[in-house]
Amino acid sequence: MISFTVEDRNGERQPIEIPEGINLSLMEVLKASDYTILATCGGLAICATCHVQVLNGLDALPEPQDAELDMLDTLPDADSDSRLSCQIRIDETVDGAIFRIKSEEPI
Repeated sequence: MISFTVEDRNGERQPIEIPEGINLSLMEVLKASDYTILATCGGLAICATCHVQVLNGLDALPEPQDAELDMLDTLPDADSDSRLSCQIRIDETVDGAIFRIKSEEPI
């Protein structure tokens, strides 16, 4: 199992366990876990509405690609530990990570 923690916009944390070998992005897991993530573009890294902050485990994740970095540059609250959840694949690199949802809550 792959285990990581999600902190919602209210600061509440919830552990999540996902079977290994599942081919999903963090965004897809967040949506399936009933977190309110807009994810307007559906995972193409062209909207930044799935912005998360990596509180723990950033160094283990693969480097962001140019498209993700370009979108993060458009966000006023993005920092060096910001990522788009649609670009993070659920695999052993996220085991033990802590993600904080940063994107605005959909209306």
